[in-house]
Amino acid sequence: MLYSEIETTINSFDFDQISAGRKNVLQPLIDYIQNKVDNELEIRLNLICTHNSRRSHLSQVWAQTAATYYDVKNVTCYSGGTEATALFPMAAETLKDSGFRIKAISEGSNPVYSIKFSANQHPIIGFSKTYDDDFNPRNEFAAIMTCSQADGGCPFIAGAEKRIPITFEDPKISDGTPQQKETYLKRSLQIGAEMFYVFSQIKK
Repeated sequence: MLYSEIETTINSFDFDQISAGRKNVLQPLIDYIQNKVDNELEIRLNLICTHNSRRSHLSQVWAQTAATYYDVKNVTCYSGGTEATALFPMAAETLKDSGFRIKAISEGSNPVYSIKFSANQHPIIGFSKTYDDDFNPRNEFAAIMTCSQADGGCPFIAGAEKRIPITFEDPKISDGTPQQKETYLKRSLQIGAEMFYVFSQIKK
């Protein structure tokens, strides 16, 4: 059971609003997950962006939530960057506004957050790290490139079985403007809808 506020957000997702072109972009991820499910293998997804501060975290959280919602087993989602910075506070605040329970479990320049989508599921541990950090898998994972800068600047991801570019526009462009909150929410809901679409297509 997900938190009711998250269920409300999920009910707002309309897969018909995802364009055919965008669904083609998502198809390699669907195929990767389906192949793992068919062969009863562990599914490790490492969502990667340049600074591991916004899009990669949103993608990790929504993908893990979608896997639970659709009861796709053996899925663990990670995130990382080409460099470590910090999980941007507005990204965490945006998830909170969609019903996630977020708690800072360490302070400092790169705080660590507990992010929960269900009372009885393990929390997602959110903090900024490089994609090859010891916290992340060493091999047998898919590298999901969530920003074009990381995709273009990082041509080789060591240990990745498959590299899948699924890029999103950076909500950072709205930082310091009156549109910031709205822009982050819009991007988060786009990522959420697309991750839920991916997992909705998996046949168990």
